[in-house]
Amino acid sequence: MLEAPNRRPARFITFEGGEGVGKSTQVKRLLANLATQSIEAVRTREPGGTPKAEAIRSFILQGRSESWGAGAEAVLFAAARLDHVNQLIAPNLEKGTWVISDRFSDSTRAYQGLTGGVSPKLIDALEQLALDGHTPDLTIVLDMDPETAFKRVEQRAIEDGLALTGDRFEKEELDWHRRLREGFLDIARNNTDRCVVLSANQAEESLEQEIWSVVRTRFPELQAGTAA
Repeated sequence: MLEAPNRRPARFITFEGGEGVGKSTQVKRLLANLATQSIEAVRTREPGGTPKAEAIRSFILQGRSESWGAGAEAVLFAAARLDHVNQLIAPNLEKGTWVISDRFSDSTRAYQGLTGGVSPKLIDALEQLALDGHTPDLTIVLDMDPETAFKRVEQRAIEDGLALTGDRFEKEELDWHRRLREGFLDIARNNTDRCVVLSANQAEESLEQEIWSVVRTRFPELQAGTAA
């Protein structure tokens, strides 16, 4: 009997960082580069990724959970993440499809934990429940001064003719966002085996190349070469 050919392992990559640092753009660019290597990958986000998780996302970002406090929000995020992992992340990884997510559990640790004051013990318990062992293989933390990031968001809104209203977290004071930035950097410092911090204060194309270099270095099954 012929043995099935070895299948390249599926990888789970997450993007983290504060508001307006360009995560969504770089997720799309990474997917395009993976496609040049014949890597099948799905794009997702948190909170969200599944119908139930998207409903929780809408509830939170509309500010409807704000009066409940950071602890309750952490529980809601964990509930959304549990469904996300069970319905989208785990099934895709099991069938050999890479998963690229715009935010994951580090955001809860940074937003509700390090910035919101939720106890590490509760964050750890919720993370253990929701992840079920599905820790990212690589987390790319995009770092930028919050003031610079918000100027970028404002400029894009003007160019697109959109009103700058802000969601539940974008409306927080600048000092809150500075603490959030430090929260993500602290997570990266404590997880150097998984996290890579890259400056988002550069042209999208150069950041794309830097991310692609990190991904190729981390996962040797990818062919050496330049991004398309």
